Amino acid sequence: MLEFIQSGGPFMWLLIMASVVSLTFVIERTIALRWGRVIPPIIEETVESCQTAEDLAELRQVCEKNLSPLGRLVVLVLDRLHWPKAENVDALQTRARKEVAELERGLVIIEVIVGSAPLLGLVGTLHGLITLFGNFGEASLGSNVVLAKGISIALNTTLTGLLIAIPSLIAWSYFNKKVEALSIEMESVCDMLLQRFYAPKSLNN
Repeated sequence: MLEFIQSGGPFMWLLIMASVVSLTFVIERTIALRWGRVIPPIIEETVESCQTAEDLAELRQVCEKNLSPLGRLVVLVLDRLHWPKAENVDALQTRARKEVAELERGLVIIEVIVGSAPLLGLVGTLHGLITLFGNFGEASLGSNVVLAKGISIALNTTLTGLLIAIPSLIAWSYFNKKVEALSIEMESVCDMLLQRFYAPKSLNN
């Protein structure tokens, strides 16, 4: 294993570091973006059953007990029910952008690794081939076997770069779609609450 890494020169070490960073963020986002952690089912159920002013206190308690992005958005709506609807919606949208940005934290790092890993692998291969042919000319004619082995070693960095980039790309695409789905669901829950308590003959009229 060590010989394989050393065969790629300094670029192989950079690729190993990139793979560790990518794996770290993939694991961290897998945990952070669990559906129940972002949108606790109990909050959704309480919002759906919230019909009167008396239910609002219970909803707030549930949100404060289950700290989550959805819970924070619902509490923000509750704190501003005495505001005009347009102002409440604007405040909600501002806070929602912040929550979505937090959900996307780390995805840009994975995206950078997706783009840079194959390029690092290619540069490592070119570096290896340049070194190989530079030394090959000084050797005593050499042999095809030595040349073939040298080229094979040089290509290791390209292969490693692709093996890092492909899983990272899959993870990045999956997390982006999941953040989008989570955002839509949070918007739907908050919109349900707004429509219910800003409807005609509601608390505010």
